[in-house]
Amino acid sequence: MVRDAYYYAVPLLLAGLLVGWLTNPLWAAPAWLLAAFCLWFFRDPERVVPDAAGAVVSPADGEVTDISEVLVNGVERRRISIFLNVFNVHVNRSPISGVIRDARYQKGKFLNAMAANSADENEQNIVTVEGDGHTVIFKQIAGLIARRIIFTKKIGDRVTRGERVGLIKFGSRVDVVVERDVQVAVKVGDHVKGASSILANLPLQRELTAAGVQSTTEGAR
Repeated sequence: MVRDAYYYAVPLLLAGLLVGWLTNPLWAAPAWLLAAFCLWFFRDPERVVPDAAGAVVSPADGEVTDISEVLVNGVERRRISIFLNVFNVHVNRSPISGVIRDARYQKGKFLNAMAANSADENEQNIVTVEGDGHTVIFKQIAGLIARRIIFTKKIGDRVTRGERVGLIKFGSRVDVVVERDVQVAVKVGDHVKGASSILANLPLQRELTAAGVQSTTEGAR
């Protein structure tokens, strides 16, 4: 369980006790139910992370709502969007192993995370991870209810595939932006689990070529 659960649950439990003591225990029920919901919402289950080479795992639980091509700095890339409702686990994971090359927080609106323009206009944290010759970008995007994005890593940190990297509170969206030539492993409408569901498979030829060049270079010395 994420420790933030106690920030919400403990005051609600105390408020319920106070209301129940001053009035009737039945009047305390709403506060206690909200406290129970907070404890459940901030759950953080362990997940089995796939070890397949080139796999890009989902950074969050939710439903795949869009798969489309986008331009990033003039380069065509593929974007996979995942919507998190209030019943999903909201802990975020790294989609690949590598080094965090950039993490940029962008202030913005709090539009419905299902809306297409929320990817550009909503408040969000944009993270770039580089590993094995590939670059993957993922965005933690605030939604209509979500007002707090937490990112626990910093630029230069090394992360492993499926490692916990943050949290979005109460309904939100996560976008994963990968190279255009990846093999997408999901479709719109699929429900995915953070760290364990494979969204796409990165091409391995680039990694093998890089390894071959390095081996040839070392052999020539």
